[in-house]
Amino acid sequence: MEPAAAEANTATVFYYTKTKNWSSTYLHYAPDGGSWTTVPGTRMETACTDWVKKTVDLGAATGLAATFNNGSGTWDNNGGNNYALGTGTITVKDGVIAHSDPCAGTGPVEGDKATVYYSTATTGWTTTNIHYAPTGGSWTTAPGVGMESACAGWWKKTLDLGTATSLKAAFNNGNGVWDNNNSADYAIPAGTTTVKDRTVTKDAKDPCAAEAPDTRAPTVPAKVTASATHTSIVLSWDASTDDKGVTKYQVTRTGGTKGTTVTDIGSTVLSDTGLEEKTTYTYTVKAVDAAGNTSAASAEAKATTGEKAPEPASGTPLGTDPRKDPIYFVLTARFHDGDSSNNRGGGQHTKSGNAANNDPMFRGDFKGLVNRLDYIKALGFSAVWITPVVLNRSDYDYHGYHGYDFYKVDPRLESTGASYQDLINAAHAKGMKIYQDVVYNHSSRWGAKNLSTPKVYGVRDSQWSWYYDEKNEGFEYDGLTVEPKSGKSYYNGDLWSTAEPTGNTCVNWGKPTGGKSAEGYTLYNCQWPSPTSGMFPKAYYHQCWIGNWEGEDARSCWLHEDLADFDTENTAVQNYLIGAYDKYIDMGVDGFRVDTAVHIPRVTWNRRFLPAIQERVTQKFGAEAAKNFFVFGEVAAFVNDKWNRGSVNHSAQFYTWKERKEYSADDEKAALEQFDYENGQGTGNQPTSTNAFLNGNSYHTPDHSRFSGMHIIDMRMHMNFGDAQNAYGNGKDSDDSVNDATYNVVYVDSHDYGPNKSSNRYGEGTDAWAENMSLMWTFRGIPTLYYGSEIEFQKGQKIDCGPTCALATTGRAYYGDHLAGSVTASDFGKADSASGQVATTLSQPLVKHLQRLNQIRRAVPALQTGQYSTEGISGQMAFKRRYTSGSTDSFALVTVTGGATYDGIPDGTYRDAVTGDVKTVSNGTLSVGAPGKGNLRVYVLNGPGKIGGDGPYLK
Repeated sequence: MEPAAAEANTATVFYYTKTKNWSSTYLHYAPDGGSWTTVPGTRMETACTDWVKKTVDLGAATGLAATFNNGSGTWDNNGGNNYALGTGTITVKDGVIAHSDPCAGTGPVEGDKATVYYSTATTGWTTTNIHYAPTGGSWTTAPGVGMESACAGWWKKTLDLGTATSLKAAFNNGNGVWDNNNSADYAIPAGTTTVKDRTVTKDAKDPCAAEAPDTRAPTVPAKVTASATHTSIVLSWDASTDDKGVTKYQVTRTGGTKGTTVTDIGSTVLSDTGLEEKTTYTYTVKAVDAAGNTSAASAEAKATTGEKAPEPASGTPLGTDPRKDPIYFVLTARFHDGDSSNNRGGGQHTKSGNAANNDPMFRGDFKGLVNRLDYIKALGFSAVWITPVVLNRSDYDYHGYHGYDFYKVDPRLESTGASYQDLINAAHAKGMKIYQDVVYNHSSRWGAKNLSTPKVYGVRDSQWSWYYDEKNEGFEYDGLTVEPKSGKSYYNGDLWSTAEPTGNTCVNWGKPTGGKSAEGYTLYNCQWPSPTSGMFPKAYYHQCWIGNWEGEDARSCWLHEDLADFDTENTAVQNYLIGAYDKYIDMGVDGFRVDTAVHIPRVTWNRRFLPAIQERVTQKFGAEAAKNFFVFGEVAAFVNDKWNRGSVNHSAQFYTWKERKEYSADDEKAALEQFDYENGQGTGNQPTSTNAFLNGNSYHTPDHSRFSGMHIIDMRMHMNFGDAQNAYGNGKDSDDSVNDATYNVVYVDSHDYGPNKSSNRYGEGTDAWAENMSLMWTFRGIPTLYYGSEIEFQKGQKIDCGPTCALATTGRAYYGDHLAGSVTASDFGKADSASGQVATTLSQPLVKHLQRLNQIRRAVPALQTGQYSTEGISGQMAFKRRYTSGSTDSFALVTVTGGATYDGIPDGTYRDAVTGDVKTVSNGTLSVGAPGKGNLRVYVLNGPGKIGGDGPYLK
């Protein structure tokens, strides 16, 4: 006889959440004698205020072992002992087990409402949406529902929660910028709640409620100070110390010939401009309350203009189509030294061999670049791409990619009268753009100032005192200033601690590792930061090394030990970087070259960083300037195929497109969702474009509606520039998958690699360089040249070997010796005068070739902004280009090196911009003989004829 089945037992478990403040709760359990649920367990549902519950079937068991967690790695496991629970109704509150229903008689009230106030005082958003889900319910469709303006700096929305008593929420500006509480979302109860600076206040007072009038007169503001330049004065003061509400200040100015001015302002700072030079002005300040009462007394300050040199005015981007501007790329610190007082060798000066060459790593500067803008203009370039300008911090940081204080320009690049602003202004005055290299992916190995910086273990014993500078509590690192105790500019006294710091998360702090340094010194745990050291907070920095360069970890792990990898899906990190780069946008830079763009998910670029750039440029300079603010990303793909080893997420063209589906509002989740979705779509299902291609012989208006906001460096042409023909064929093959390849930045080599991932500067000879240049300056895209290539500088040399060899032996050698003397240029592609060594440099054959190429490209609009086609054309590197807009209709036939025949072209008169030859076409066909290697022919319909004089190649 079969035994009767045991009667099933159940346990209804209530868990108290008020002291946890978790947005969700999971029950992870095992019936007595049974198996545990899969982590994190089963999600518990809202029971009543501050309680969640879950009923589980125990089968024949009479109890269970249980733990609780928030689904994101935070656990309550009863101090490691687990909870032993029985059957029936069970409560677990702050570690205490009881048996009663805590929600009896307190069930949720039908129709509960939540009134949410959100502060935009620090974000400056002009619209605000709330994206939410009642507890146990579904999320609204992103971006959520619009909030109403409640009062200055506050937005409001009342939500019907149904039977729920709380909700989860995130906020956004409707243009892709989100506040999701650092990816944790906000937990908001029923009733009135305020959310300000990520602080949730329950049962809050209405922040917009009018205060009762106060009839007391406000007290006078204190500590008024004034500072002057030659034509402006900045006045500041402490707010009124009275507890009465002061709403504005009344400022009266006397002095000079302009008489008395009274200004009412709502801040405690007044910037008074347009004043007379060398004139004393007196300011009186009174406080005014909401009722119009004015303080009886006043505070006073005086200042005299002309006391110090004026600060350079903020610049304005030139705002023209970036395709018109060939780019010259310089490592600022290695280009030209205008001020030797800011030269710094750093901690590797001797070891690297730089000291023996009297060649400090920080040698070139903004002053040197300003002084040689005419050289760059004489070459014909109208845009200069410079390496990052932010304050760096590492042992070898001249290149700028080890950012430490993203809000400060590195003082080792600036001089009196030659600040970064001065450089921008000087370039603009010459009609030249500045493209700033920017890094969003990582900071220095020491983190980012004012976001997160790690402490390392250090002991100034007999072995390590040479390395760990003595602490100086009054000193702040700036890269330039020599710290007096150590006598060094690369001071590290603020980075180390012998005693274990409060909140340290690095394991085995200060214990010997058992290993030895190269010098034979004892090595200690936590002596240097790394992703796995535990020194960096998980919220701000990733915690792993990249294992698969075409895998998901390429965006969520470290590239190198010197490059601490930001968690760019974290709101605080996003705001830190957006705020930093807003500063440089405001200075008037013309665009950003984005370093390591591939290591940030496209969805994060499209949601956060790219919209923030557009929004800031539009706000400061208008929509047209924003349209032409040039952002081009380094999506490094070191392969010769169209798609990077089949991974669309790691291919350059992928980053030129908007998203084509909606992902989670949580950026971390969205990054994974996008990676999986697009990899699943594969290379055959990616969007395509005809924006770079002619329709027969006709130009058509490009469709940029799906453009992400980021253009790209043409990695495929770069990788295949072993010869021009190879680069040309590979470039064409990728163009249909780029949103608009006419914006591709095209170069042969750079500060990182030569073609085919060569570690050396291009060294295939002058004829090959001439051919490469002839192609780049006439084919679609924006031609770009790494400094010195115009004279084959350092050809064949190792581009970079860090501090293991002297910079003078590398492709990053100092170029200033070739620029000694003087040069002036009033127009692009021509030097008005030159003397000294720079005159010799300007006489080199590739320079002459480059100057004429720039003259021709500048004179033929089709070569700048035109679409192209190879239809009906025979010839190896032959194509036709056309640009039509308004009264401009530019049509050009180009062949590089070899001959070509063009069929089906418009009849008319064609003039060659190189030789001046004239051909009349009456049957739709034009044939051109081979001009020779490095040479080309550019027949322009109704063109101007020969442009410039014959040179060593163009003739």
